[in-house]
This record gives sequence, structure tokens and C-alpha cells, in this order.
Amino acid sequence: MASTRKEDYYELLGVAKNASDEDLKKAYRKKAVQYHPDKNPGNKEAEEMFKKVSEAYEVLKDPQKRAAYDQFGHAAFQQGGAAGPRGSYAGGGFHDPFDIFREVFGQGGGRGGIFDEFFGGGGNGGAARGSDLRYDIEISLEEAAHGVEKEISFRRLGACAHCDGTGAEPGSKRTTCPTCRGAGQVTTSRGFFHVRQVCPTCHGSGARFERACAKCEGEGRLQETAKINVRIPPGVDTGSKLRSTGNGEAGAMGGDTGDLYIVVHVKEHEVFERQGDDLFTEIPIKFTLATLGGTIQVPTLQGKATLKIPAGTQSGTTFRLKGRGMPHLRGGAHGDQLIRVHVEVPTSLSSEQRKKLEDFAQACGDADEPVARSFFEKAKKFF
Repeated sequence: MASTRKEDYYELLGVAKNASDEDLKKAYRKKAVQYHPDKNPGNKEAEEMFKKVSEAYEVLKDPQKRAAYDQFGHAAFQQGGAAGPRGSYAGGGFHDPFDIFREVFGQGGGRGGIFDEFFGGGGNGGAARGSDLRYDIEISLEEAAHGVEKEISFRRLGACAHCDGTGAEPGSKRTTCPTCRGAGQVTTSRGFFHVRQVCPTCHGSGARFERACAKCEGEGRLQETAKINVRIPPGVDTGSKLRSTGNGEAGAMGGDTGDLYIVVHVKEHEVFERQGDDLFTEIPIKFTLATLGGTIQVPTLQGKATLKIPAGTQSGTTFRLKGRGMPHLRGGAHGDQLIRVHVEVPTSLSSEQRKKLEDFAQACGDADEPVARSFFEKAKKFF
């Protein structure tokens, strides 16, 4: 004779008696997915386990019911049982496991998520919104600094001009779908729960036409090449995204149009290196200029600028030109331009130049101390 002993709720969920509420929820989610009837079609044992784990979770998630179960076991929920809590399953009654599943998985019957994965949800009872599109555009650093307007061309699904995107041949009457009665979905029963699916007749639109459009065959859209002008604001950088509302793909059967997202890529520059809103430039200067000092003309994105080089400037010295960098994307101030100078050493000298340089070295005592004294003091223990 088969045993009628009811299984322990904690063992059904695979948790310890001191499991937290979060542990209970995680355990139930795992078991509910494992035994869900839609994942195990025709498997009566799995369907029965789905009911059991749902019953176990409904009891243990309620502090009052859990306390009664911990004290009296299953007897707490039997008719006439000891100390049955308020709202208990008197007589063995039990809520629909489908409702518990919906509560835990946070689904309200709408589109998306695990609910629709199991139950074939889909159509929203109306026309579908068109897809968003992405377009990658490459611009120069100068264009990023000053802003630019570009015409771009791309392929997309556009609204059918013949039927104005409705999917119906002009003059064709629109009628309510007889299968779903305008809901866009049909519901069928599977045992103790219901399954909603996209209507096979109208494909979720909730309507039918006497004659489908001869051009788009009822979809309401066709492939086309679109051309639009895009205004790129000053200050954009690689990875900046611009949204062009309503320039994505047309929706099916007159649905809303998606958006177009333009992703910016700024080309590397031969003179300037960008770091945020600042620009870096490396400029080689003559040995004589670094020694004697003077002024030079340097390039900036706004034109030429004058830079003063103090006498005795060392190689690697960095100068800052305030406000000569990139503009902030949201307007206002600019970044700075940083100029690093490198002293250029002559690679060839005439006889006269060499003689004068030797005289200079002799006058400075460089022949006796070719290495700076400050370094020699630090490293003399190695000599």
C-alpha cells in the first residue's frame, strides 16, 4: 500500500529549517523552473512536484504559517488540526500554484521575462514598435572641437507609401480579428493553468483587412535607403551617442517608429593627443632656444598661439595654454592645451660650429665635468 505521509516542506525545497526568506525564495525559484509543466509537457510527476513545491513555499514564506508548521507540522493546516493559524489551508485547501509562480517571478502577465518564455506570451493586441538602429560615424578632431553637420545614408525598414504603413490595400476595410476578438492573443487551458499565445490569425494586431497591401504584403513597411542630416555638437568624443528620434525602423502595421542612435568615433590626430577635454602636444626646440630663451609659434585648434620659452628650459618641460583644449560637451568652458618641449641636439656640425661649441664647452668646464655635479654626488659610490 502506498504511503500517505506528506513530505516535509523544507525537504521539498531543499533548505534547512533555519533558512532565511531569501534562501527560501531562491530555492523555490529553482524548483519551480525545474518542475514547471510547460518545461515538462505530459509529465504528471513533474506537474505534481510543481504543486508540492508551490504549496511548501506558500506556507514557509508566511511567518505566521511557518511558525505553526514548525510547531505542529502538517497538522496545523488540516481541518480540526491543532492551532491552525488564521488563513491556513483548512481541509487541505491550496491556492493556485500558477499565482504563486507569478508572484515570485514578478510577472503580471505582460510581455517578456520567464513568464512569456514558459507560456508563449507575445502580442500586445496592437501594432508593434519598430526597431532602434545604430549608425557609426567617424569625424576628425577639428570637427569634434567645432561641431559639424553630416548627411548620413543607411538602410532601414520604412513605412510603405502605398498603404501608409497600415498593411492594408487602399480602400480595404479593417475588421476585428474573429479569432482573438481584437485582443491580439488567444488563451487555451492546460490542466490547472491557462496559456496565452499570439493570435495565429492576426499575428498580434487584433485586426484583419479585406485585402493585404500588394506592395508590402500586409506588413506595412519595406526596405529603403534613408538620408538624414545629423548635427554633431562640439565636444563629442569617441563613444558619444546621439539619438535621432523617429529615424529608426517603421513599426509593423502602422506601429510607432524606432529611434536611430549615432555612435561617434573621433580619428587620431597627427599633432594633438586628446585626454578628456585637454589636448597634449610635443614640440622639439633648438638647443640655443632652450638655453637663451625666446618665443615660438605653436599650433592650437583655434589657430596659432605664442608661447614664451624661458632661458634655461630643460627637455621635458610642460607648458599650459589655458582654455585652448576641447570644449565641454554640455557647453561653457574649454579644457587646456599642454605643450611638452624636447630639446633637439644637433646631429651634424660644420667646422666653424664645432670649434665655437668646443670653445663654449671649455669656457663652461664641461670637458672636466661632463656629468652634472648633482647626479655625480648621488652616484659617486658606484665610481
